[in-house]
Amino acid sequence: MEYSLHNPPTLNELKHLRKRMRRTDIEHKERLSFLDRVAVAIARCIGSASFFVTLICVTVLWLGWNILAPTPMRFDPYPAFVLWLFIVNIFQLMMMPLLMISQNLNGRHSDARAEADFEINTKAEFEIEVVLQHLENQNKMILEILRRLDRHT
Repeated sequence: MEYSLHNPPTLNELKHLRKRMRRTDIEHKERLSFLDRVAVAIARCIGSASFFVTLICVTVLWLGWNILAPTPMRFDPYPAFVLWLFIVNIFQLMMMPLLMISQNLNGRHSDARAEADFEINTKAEFEIEVVLQHLENQNKMILEILRRLDRHT
């Protein structure tokens, strides 16, 4: 149906035209593969303050044990720390691509949210225009009623 200034849609027609709002966060989570979910979970964990504190504590314990423990009990004695450096480097090599994957997934989610926001804004703009049309029609009707009343008095 074509709508105009003199023929704005009714409230029921507006309700019928309204599409259901999208839940982009749910849509995004449903589209993730198993590996994507694992990457996001690991990146979420790695990006937390508790992980940072845990990493510092493990490093201090590792270095402290290998410096202060009795010599026969040290598993990576000073000044080598080779095993720790190897583990840290492997960890870094694995985390960089994982964090990039997580950023890409978050970027896709942001794009979907922006698209949903645009749809909502477009709907809101249309509905505001309809409300303004109704108000304008009401103003015209009120003015017409006032003119008729003035003529009769």
